[in-house]
Amino acid sequence: MKKIISIFSITLIILFSACNDDYMDRFPETSIGTENFFKSEEDLKMFIYNFYSFAGINNYGDDGYLTTDNSANTGSTELKNIMLSSNPSSATITEGWSWETLRDINLFLENFRNADISEDLLAHYEGLARFFRARFYMEKIKRFSDVPWYDQVIGTSDEELLFKSRDPRDMVVQKIFEDYEFASQNVKTDQPVGAVNKWVVLAYKARHALHEGTFRKYHSELELQSSANTYIQIAKDAAKEIMDNGGFSIYSTGNIQSDYSSLFNSQNLTSNPEIIFANSSEDEVKNSGWWEWMFGNYEVSPSKDLLQAYLMSDGSYYSSQVSPETNSFVEEFENRDPRLKQTYAFPGWELINTGTYAQGGGIYKQQLQKNFTGYHQIKGFINSTDQTTQNGVDFPSIRFAEMLLIYAEAKAELGELSQGDLDNSINKLRERAGMPNLNMDPVIDPVQEARFPNVKSNSQWKEILEIRRERRIEMALEGYRYDDLMRWEAGKILETEPRGLYFSGLGKYDMTGDGVEDIVLLDLSESIPGAGDKEVNSIGETLIYYRVGAQDSDGSFYISGDNQGYIESVKERGNFVAPKYYYRPIPQTHTTVNPNLTQIFGWE
Repeated sequence: MKKIISIFSITLIILFSACNDDYMDRFPETSIGTENFFKSEEDLKMFIYNFYSFAGINNYGDDGYLTTDNSANTGSTELKNIMLSSNPSSATITEGWSWETLRDINLFLENFRNADISEDLLAHYEGLARFFRARFYMEKIKRFSDVPWYDQVIGTSDEELLFKSRDPRDMVVQKIFEDYEFASQNVKTDQPVGAVNKWVVLAYKARHALHEGTFRKYHSELELQSSANTYIQIAKDAAKEIMDNGGFSIYSTGNIQSDYSSLFNSQNLTSNPEIIFANSSEDEVKNSGWWEWMFGNYEVSPSKDLLQAYLMSDGSYYSSQVSPETNSFVEEFENRDPRLKQTYAFPGWELINTGTYAQGGGIYKQQLQKNFTGYHQIKGFINSTDQTTQNGVDFPSIRFAEMLLIYAEAKAELGELSQGDLDNSINKLRERAGMPNLNMDPVIDPVQEARFPNVKSNSQWKEILEIRRERRIEMALEGYRYDDLMRWEAGKILETEPRGLYFSGLGKYDMTGDGVEDIVLLDLSESIPGAGDKEVNSIGETLIYYRVGAQDSDGSFYISGDNQGYIESVKERGNFVAPKYYYRPIPQTHTTVNPNLTQIFGWE
């Protein structure tokens, strides 16, 4: 086996399976037998493992499924449905108000001291439980803002608690960071591979503190702007502790064309110096859940907007090029940040793992079709047909790269950023990619400036714009973009429909970069020739034909102009109503049972 089953997460799966009958006898589903459990460290470890739920393979699609400017999505998503609805309400938005996990965490905290172990170990396990409680509550805060705080198990007779109203966001967040502080002081560093340790706790503390601090800063409706810097400072300090004492570093062998992508197709990330926590997989033990959908033509596809955010290889802005909006597919990849070709399928890339991709393998040619951008994702895509390889791929749930980005953003938001800070954070990422350094007082990119007009109240707003760009590029298609846009109060960006490839008109196009034409675009009035009548190009390959037209036509795919323009993925994204759509309502079924749970920010 490539990863010996000493890996903590896999070991516990086996342990749990082997002990399942005994465990269920001691820990009934309907009545927790606390008098027979929580007696040993093994009991505590087994119970805590129930809370392990970390980002995995599915996150590669979240920039699309959560609705962002990084991806188009043909499926039904919550935010897209809200934006397109004439009257979204608590009757139609019914997700998120679940509390079973919290009950189990509080049950643990009420009983863990029954275990016959040292005080030092008890503090460690209390820290783990409080870490998971903090993480649980932060997700509730992000979705609902004000939520009831519970730090005890609620019984059926506890009517006062059962019918409690929301607690203020500020009070709950203070409790969350009390939990994070205790956990970061008491969870041990020297834990088995795959187990939560101090660095995992600090990483989440930094991540969530930055989210809360910047959310407060840019969302005046909360009336909490005066306390924003408190949490931004916590984020900075937690990230810096990891940077100074965690022993992590940016993974690099000096190969700028593959070092970045290797993080997302690795069979073993457990020894990678960049990985703070990996969601590890092992064929036939804990399969990764990987499948071909992330490549594209299933539901999600990367956007032109994300592609255009990547810098030129000399560090200049793509927007500063001559007519960047009308570049061909081949031109878009010329002289760009090397991370682009490790994220998007590019001209000349060879497809081996065809899966359900009808266009087939070999040198990549887009399969262009309705509602997709024409771009395909190779970040996280396993270009191998070997099932064992696919099942065993690891996911980098927490990367040191994110900590560097958090540190730089927090320093800039506090107005404290220096060139030394950039060199110790952002420029470490650029160095891995072979890109020029980011320097203080950068030239303004008007595209980025227009995207985030509300940053100009910051003394270091120019640097913030470029740090946000770097975060978008480095963490692209890993599932971070939605939360970032929400905390930056940038929801209006989501009203713009994602665009795809540009075509200057009907006719033949080279899509592989070899100078030989591969596809033909026809007018809707024309018919695609039969198999024996299609033209063959100079290298003996049959051209691929498409009929193009406007949205709702019977064309092969949709194009924005009169036989020229951008591929259109969706007709309409709807409207983002601020501040309402930064939050979600409590489902009506729960407010009916407990009328003390009132709606906020205009929800009904």
